[in-house]
Amino acid sequence: MQDRKHTDKKVLMDGIKMMAGSLPLAFIGPVVLFSTFKNQEHPFFIPILILALTAMAGAIFLMFKGLGKVMKSLFD
Repeated sequence: MQDRKHTDKKVLMDGIKMMAGSLPLAFIGPVVLFSTFKNQEHPFFIPILILALTAMAGAIFLMFKGLGKVMKSLFD
């Protein structure tokens, strides 16, 4: 008989949860960034700009980590 590995469902669900967590950040970051650039004269321009860039970076990070976990669960 052939030794077949099966999908690790716990790791798969962790990866899907990470990717689902990145979805709101992927929408919130660009919206806040666009709003920030429309209001450049506002005194909170720099902090909100940093917040928007952090949200977009967080979305990218969570997406890659989640995709890595999904791949690990399927092929490891």
